Amino acid sequence: MPLLVRDYTWDQTETQIFITVPLKGVRAGKADIFCTEDYLKVNFPPFLFEVVLFASIDESKSSAKVGNGVIIFTLYKKESGMWEQLPTVEVSKEKLQKKRENAILAAQNKAQEAATEKAIKKRGNEKYSLEKMMKIEEDNRKQIEEMKEQERRNATKELEEWKLQKHEEEELKRKEELKRKEELKIARHKIEAEKRRMKKEDNKIQNIGSRRPNRHSVNRGTTGNIFAENSKEQIIPSPRSAGNIQIHFTPRVFPTALRESLVDEEEEWLRKQAEARRAENANIANLKDLKEEEKNPDWLKDKGNKLFASGDYLAATNAYNLGIQLNNKLPVLYLNRAACHLKLRNLHKAIEDSSTALDLLTPAVPDNASSRLKAHIRRGAAFCELELYVEGLQDYEAALKIDPSNKTIQEDAEKIRHVIQGTPPDL
Repeated sequence: MPLLVRDYTWDQTETQIFITVPLKGVRAGKADIFCTEDYLKVNFPPFLFEVVLFASIDESKSSAKVGNGVIIFTLYKKESGMWEQLPTVEVSKEKLQKKRENAILAAQNKAQEAATEKAIKKRGNEKYSLEKMMKIEEDNRKQIEEMKEQERRNATKELEEWKLQKHEEEELKRKEELKRKEELKIARHKIEAEKRRMKKEDNKIQNIGSRRPNRHSVNRGTTGNIFAENSKEQIIPSPRSAGNIQIHFTPRVFPTALRESLVDEEEEWLRKQAEARRAENANIANLKDLKEEEKNPDWLKDKGNKLFASGDYLAATNAYNLGIQLNNKLPVLYLNRAACHLKLRNLHKAIEDSSTALDLLTPAVPDNASSRLKAHIRRGAAFCELELYVEGLQDYEAALKIDPSNKTIQEDAEKIRHVIQGTPPDL
């Protein structure tokens, strides 16, 4: 049976109540303190202190200090004024029990309301966080869309500039050809005129030589020889006739059937590859400390491939970096560096290198189909790692257009579709 504590003391002001309850051996965390607006209870076995207050208090502001065998309560009155006594008039055990139950029930309701309010606040915070994350993802998606749109605009601009340059070159060639034909025509006219003039002179000489000679002249034996010598001096061989030499080059044959071939695109791809090879030595003069083999982008590519195969992705990236510094027109260097960035979790750099490789792998021809397939797969994987599944699915679908029979790509694309739709994949 608990021991009721009655030797407490209390004091008050207009707004506060101070209660001192001595409990032998009481320590913080050992005493069970329960307080409502009109009920106060302390349970520290075997001691029990409870009191029904004279008036209401604000339990949210009230406090208790426990230590040195005593508990000091500081209670704030709801209404200012002096109390006639601390407890209310003596009540029966039944009323005290009822008051205790009501206080406990009120405390439970209040705790439940506080928990409900806390849960609502938590859901509000989670909703706010989710909205913020969705906004960040939307901003990132818009930024990537803007980057892609800018890339498309740049590619279109470069293509238009190339078409304009090609048109100007063709126009210049046409003018040069017309000029050459005109000069050739003038030269032919001059040759024909010279031929006619020479023919007239030959006829004139022949007419003079065919006349019958004078007898005195024949006897002298000199006149006929003079005409013969003059005719020999006047006869000049006619110039050779002009002509054209036709040169036929053996055309490059692609494996694509002629009815399906895109000859212009294939020739453009070959031209870009030739320009890339010619640009290999453009920046070597600025890298004087390199060894001879380190000045070869192909050697650096093979070196990077070996480092990648051994798992040293950072060193492989450095090899590809130097190769790109020597020649920034080779798509395989960007493609291989994108694979390194995927391994190193540099996802944005992997997307950038894959996009650059795709820009260099234009126009799309059968010779670069394998490289374009790898570029789409690596960029799609980076998008999916960033949880940008819509963009990743677009790259996987582009890869399937290149190789529709690839089972692995088909399965990966189907998994991404399930993630986007929020449905579990078929087992």
